[in-house]
Amino acid sequence: MKIANSVALVTGSNRGLGLHFARQLLERGAAKVYATARDAGTVDLPGVEALPLDITDAASVAAAASAAGDVTLLVNNAGIITGENLVTGDPAAIRREMDTHFYGTLEVIRAFAPVLAANGGGAILNVLSSMSWVSYDRATAYSAAKAAQWSLTNGVRVELAGQGTLVTGLHLGPTDTDMTAGLDVPKNDPADVVRAALDGVEADLVEVLADQVVVDLKAALSADPRTLYPQVV
Repeated sequence: MKIANSVALVTGSNRGLGLHFARQLLERGAAKVYATARDAGTVDLPGVEALPLDITDAASVAAAASAAGDVTLLVNNAGIITGENLVTGDPAAIRREMDTHFYGTLEVIRAFAPVLAANGGGAILNVLSSMSWVSYDRATAYSAAKAAQWSLTNGVRVELAGQGTLVTGLHLGPTDTDMTAGLDVPKNDPADVVRAALDGVEADLVEVLADQVVVDLKAALSADPRTLYPQVV
């Protein structure tokens, strides 16, 4: 998969990581970049083609797939974090997390899989998280949704292998975007994360670990769960 001369579509690209994806795709020579957001008017990046897309709305997804029938690279970046816990949190907010990260991502992939097949296979990049692998109090709903999205990534990779579509999962720790503005922790530079992700796609990697946080987390998954959850008695 080569970025140069590709046609890319990035979900949630009016700010944060998505904006960095759109910018770097242009810099790498993509022939066209569809930069999407619920309100296409909020996309402010010269050189892209702004497109309205709400990944939680099936009609909106279908319209985007119809309008962008030349896509060869799909970047599933759109996401939310509600700060809700699973046991005591607002059920509507928990469903919104799952509707966005799991069902929304799946809706977009289902709509664009035939497009990618018609255009030679192409690639899908799913933006996951360190929290696909670990849960923290006051954000367990987010972790559950991201874990589901990780499993989704593995599943569609198997299903789309026959049509020659590369499916890459990007795992990253805290990164300096609007979503993490309230966290007082060391953060990645989003430009570095996007660079690593696109390098990974061009290298045909199925998984990109963007920082040492996720490298260490993945290694810890085979240990006793108390390694990650020392508060558990």
